[in-house]
Amino acid sequence: MVARVGTVAFLGIEVIEVDVQAQLAAGLPAFTVVGLPDKAVGESRERVKAAFAALGLALPPQRITVNLAPADQLKEGSHFDLPIAIALLAAMGVLPAEEITEFVALGELALDGRISAVAGVLPAAVHALGRDKGFICPAAQGGEAAWAGGLDVLAAGDLLSLVNHFKGSQLLTAPTPTLAPSEERTLDLRDVKGQESAKRALEVAAAGGHNLLMLGPPGAGKSLLAARLPGLLPPLEPAEALEVSMIHSVAGALAAGGLLRIRPYRAPHHSASIAALTGGGLRARPGEVSLAHRGVLFLDELPEFSRQALESLRQPLEAGRVTVARANAHITYPARVQLVAAMNPCRCGYLGDAAQACNRAPRCAQDYQARISGPLFDRIDLHVEVAAVSPADLSLPPPAEDSAVIAARVAAARRVQRERYARLGEAADLPRSNAEADGRLLEEVAAPDSEGRRLLTEAAAQLRLSARGYHRVLRVARTLADLESSPTVRRLHIAEAMAYRRLQPGR
Repeated sequence: MVARVGTVAFLGIEVIEVDVQAQLAAGLPAFTVVGLPDKAVGESRERVKAAFAALGLALPPQRITVNLAPADQLKEGSHFDLPIAIALLAAMGVLPAEEITEFVALGELALDGRISAVAGVLPAAVHALGRDKGFICPAAQGGEAAWAGGLDVLAAGDLLSLVNHFKGSQLLTAPTPTLAPSEERTLDLRDVKGQESAKRALEVAAAGGHNLLMLGPPGAGKSLLAARLPGLLPPLEPAEALEVSMIHSVAGALAAGGLLRIRPYRAPHHSASIAALTGGGLRARPGEVSLAHRGVLFLDELPEFSRQALESLRQPLEAGRVTVARANAHITYPARVQLVAAMNPCRCGYLGDAAQACNRAPRCAQDYQARISGPLFDRIDLHVEVAAVSPADLSLPPPAEDSAVIAARVAAARRVQRERYARLGEAADLPRSNAEADGRLLEEVAAPDSEGRRLLTEAAAQLRLSARGYHRVLRVARTLADLESSPTVRRLHIAEAMAYRRLQPGR
């Protein structure tokens, strides 16, 4: 007899259907798992044996073969424990074999029979819904699976309760969707004194989803400003929350098995490798640029990152996705992030301060800023200088506007952009903010008036802007117009947008 139950393997956030087949046959006692399992899957034999012993069951003295089909797809991870155990229980007659074929299962077994949390529950549940099957998962992640909607979810805390449910002696209640716990973000722009131009740039960046670079001496408040950007951004929309949560689920970083509700904020250390930033490693896990999808990726001390790591961000910043290429697979992760970077003007950090600057200026600044390549620099929409805060500014009372007031203006501008691009059609790849608009769309929605076009043409020629730089000025100008509820991009908006591109690396 062959018993079957469904499970999944993962290729990035893509789900691959796996059929777990268990057979008991005559012959010398043996327990074999075939179907290209990795070491974690091979070790599931011992965990399954121990879990059965905790139930008071023993494997029959027969030849046991478990096949994970398709056999040419590598099976990785401990989530195969539960489907292997369920298939074996059905083959032994403990569970109804016909009934379990209508389920997709995943979970790791502890030695005492408990079912532990695993990565990838949310995309697996969405897959099960698409196949019109039920879903079996760890109890701790039932709320995560319930977000698939319209799905029969059995969230079991241990193997015994799952067996009793199918026997009819215990009822597993349907879980309810849960939200991931979020820290109360009490960081407010009222805490930042002075820096009015930097605050304005931060508001513009939030309103249009633009990349931002802050350059200034140590202690000027660059990290302080960046940490307050999430408080200006609108919450994730339902479709965005599901998309972001699926990435975090595959990475095993979805806290408490709940859906994310606030935009991610990732701030890796400057020692991060290429694999840490863009994804990779043994199982090609998502990197920081994907974990920050639909949120903020903050790179402090930008020139201190390795040149190769920074260059690896060029394609994701432009395309909104990153492809991790390996010999046996090409895995694509979403990577639509808002990059915020901070850097000192030179190695010592005090360029322009006669009392503290080193004696190598300006060569020191040129060498330090030249660590950022021109192509990467060109992908950053807003460049703003953050000057040192004077003691007089520190003694002033807090500013009148707090983050809530600015966030309301940002939300209004985002709403205008969302409605504008929604009118263009129903395509899934339509932009959701001005930062995502391509050149063709910008010619339609951000065409400046005659004076604004003349200024843009003259300034672009004088500053030798690339085609990418030209379009990024238009994007920022469109956002500035949206903040003022202006239907037309005017000369004033072009002038302010051009002012944010005055910095150049090494000059």
